[in-house]
Amino acid sequence: MKVQVTQENLNRALSSVARVANSRNALPILSNVLLKTTNNRLSLSATNLDIAITHYIGAKVGEEGSITVPARLMQDFVSSLPGGVIDLELLETKLKVTTDQYKSTVNGIMADDFPVMPPIEGGASWAMPSTAFKRALQQVIFAASSDESRPVLTGVYLHVTDGQLYMASTDSYRLAEKRLGPNSHEISLLVPATAMQDLLRIIGDDDGELRVTHNDQQLLFQVGDIELTARLVEGVYPPYRKLIPSDFTTQITLKKSDFVNVTKVSSLFARESAGSVTLEVNEEAGTLSIRSIASQLGENTATANGTAKGSGSITLNSRYLLDALGALAGDEITFGFNGKLEPTLLTDPKAGDYVHIVMPLKS
Repeated sequence: MKVQVTQENLNRALSSVARVANSRNALPILSNVLLKTTNNRLSLSATNLDIAITHYIGAKVGEEGSITVPARLMQDFVSSLPGGVIDLELLETKLKVTTDQYKSTVNGIMADDFPVMPPIEGGASWAMPSTAFKRALQQVIFAASSDESRPVLTGVYLHVTDGQLYMASTDSYRLAEKRLGPNSHEISLLVPATAMQDLLRIIGDDDGELRVTHNDQQLLFQVGDIELTARLVEGVYPPYRKLIPSDFTTQITLKKSDFVNVTKVSSLFARESAGSVTLEVNEEAGTLSIRSIASQLGENTATANGTAKGSGSITLNSRYLLDALGALAGDEITFGFNGKLEPTLLTDPKAGDYVHIVMPLKS
């Protein structure tokens, strides 16, 4: 293999793929990145057997070839090099890396042993704007669980219902759902949240189309010059839509900035009580009050004005509440609930494509 690439392109590709390589895995080759010439381009790939990322970059290929080299070393090394042209030459299992000022040799492992995820056969394929998908992921992914004892909740659920594509995640304490728009395919995919985190990193702000291909076991995202393949989570996602309330005995609409401010202040006094704060809506006064008590520090009540219907109080986790408020995009928030133990719902009154549920705490 003899290849010329720019430092900028090689560094960007290594940044995309190297994080997937797992240095703690029993297979040493999984801590490596695969460099391979493909159709007058250089591809860089890394995998942890559940997720694989491949990034293609332009290159001047003198001789075809492939090799795997330590991902962490290669990323740190290339990022330290000055901008310009880098020559890569393979001599048996040693990769010579040469620039105007540096000459280095990196010991590699033969590419034949590198595990490749099988191609997706007989699957469905569809596409949508990558920026819209990225925004939806940012609004949903943080509500997924990290508890491996309930694997289905560690995924982000993509499904089509009544001709509309939805993305949802829940950890059973909160739930986020985003409607992505019309889709004519039959889709029910449970994608690992870890794979979605990697996808968030690789989708640029100016990338055009995101193409999705999937079958019953795997899913492939293609955006720009990058491909991400992930194994789907096995299991049936809970019928979460039954949880989403449509009517409320107590509801208030107020400025998002006011809601965020009173919640932040109250959360400072809620650290002793694991973030527990009590929200009270007063219809007559048109206010939302948030009260928190810390026996060692004191107590706080913060109030914001809004348009209220019905009066009542409920106790929530302030961190979950702040996460939900951060995910909502509009200038106003509608917050509604029924009984003290019923799900609360946060929405943007001007946009019905995103809903966020926070389950109450026993006060």
